[in-house]
Amino acid sequence: MSLGILAVLGLAGGLGTEDGGLPVWQVCAWVVLAVLAYLHGRHVDARFGWQVLTGVALAGTAAVALLDLTEVPTVLVVMVITVVLPWLAGRYRRQQALLIAAEQERVRQLEREQEHVAERARLQERGRLAAELHDSLGHDLALIALRAGALELSPKLSDEDTRTAGAVRASAVAATDRLRQSIAMLRERDDVPPVAVLVANARDAGMSVTVDGLADLPDVVDQAVRRVAREALTNAARHAPGQPVTMTLTVAERLVTLEVGNPLTGRVGRGSGLAALAERLRLLGGELAVTAEHGLFTLVARVPLT
Repeated sequence: MSLGILAVLGLAGGLGTEDGGLPVWQVCAWVVLAVLAYLHGRHVDARFGWQVLTGVALAGTAAVALLDLTEVPTVLVVMVITVVLPWLAGRYRRQQALLIAAEQERVRQLEREQEHVAERARLQERGRLAAELHDSLGHDLALIALRAGALELSPKLSDEDTRTAGAVRASAVAATDRLRQSIAMLRERDDVPPVAVLVANARDAGMSVTVDGLADLPDVVDQAVRRVAREALTNAARHAPGQPVTMTLTVAERLVTLEVGNPLTGRVGRGSGLAALAERLRLLGGELAVTAEHGLFTLVARVPLT
């Protein structure tokens, strides 16, 4: 519609130009019309622009020919100069800008793909190192525990030496268990859904959840954040049913912070789920803080970006 109006004005601007010199106002009007036509082509996606221009030109030429056939070439030239050519220039610039934007988006996509490839490579290397640690250190610790157990049963040792051997065996067994748990966490590929999916499922179940600041995170950190969000939503549904839950994720200074809060409705306990999460975050260099004060239960998880 707007392009058709500009084309009509272009045709009208060519009327009466055969009488002599052009007045200043008419030249200024042509300049303004050319600028408007350029801006239209630059910023407006006119899919049927050529059809509109052609239709206006044919209809306008027919109308001018009925009045004065000699003015037909003039009005067509003025329309081409003041409307068609500026519109084409603006359309060209628009297409050029769209191509540049598409190339920039393609570059960003390739960069994201390269980051994902590098992240997968790091995870594969971490899994390989975890397997080597498990095979070497686990075997050595098992041998230490076995030999300490043999010493503990030896009749030649004094009671004090026997107790020392028993303590060494217990320490080796405990170290083996901790090593196994740590390596299992490093090698594990969690099947916890993304935070957005967890929130959507909670809302479908009737919970009132407000989320702010979701962002793409490295895989290991993202898995930890997903676990924290799942545990927090589970606890809120179990211990504070019907209460609104707020969840805020922030990334600043190479530190990811997930804060989840909901009103208190009863006694707060620190279950095994939170304890396991705290241990998981500790192994990643992070921490888990739980507070219950002023009628609000708040869970804050901090994980450094690796």
